[in-house]
This record gives sequence, structure tokens and C-alpha cells, in this order.
Amino acid sequence: MINHDKELDALFSTILRLETLEECYDFFEDLCTINEIVDMKDRFKVALLLKEGQTYEQIEKQTGMSSATISRINRCLQYGQGYQNVFNKTVK
Repeated sequence: MINHDKELDALFSTILRLETLEECYDFFEDLCTINEIVDMKDRFKVALLLKEGQTYEQIEKQTGMSSATISRINRCLQYGQGYQNVFNKTVK
């Protein structure tokens, strides 16, 4: 669980103010390394594949992600709120 603090609130509030994909690309390219962005993209892809009902083995072959990472993402899907909130708002 992330500890809430003023600096993190400021970061997330800033992200919520971004209005276009280009603004997101610009901000995240400045904020994160390319590898960090790719890792986030890959984790989101795993979440989508799990939501579609694909097996760990299928996901490992498609993404190269470890079963431990897939398992962690699956736990977040089952018991967390973050992915579910995003899916409810964006993924049809």
C-alpha cells in the first residue's frame, strides 16, 4: 500500500490535469525512464490479458513477463481497486 503524502498527492493531481495523449507522453517521458514506461505498459497489457481469461502460460509466451509478476497483477485484479476502476472507465 502506498503511503499518502503531499508530494504524491501533488503528482497524482498533476496527472489528473493532463488533457491529451501528447501531454501524457511529454510528461511521462520527462518523469520516467523509457524502461519504466515500458514496464507499466507491459503490466497493463498483462492485466488486460488476464481480464480476457488468458492463462499464465499464454501470457508468459506473449509478453515475456514472469509468472510471479503475472500472479501479482492477478492478485491486484482480484482484490485491488486500481485496475478495476480503470477498466470500468475505459475498457469496453
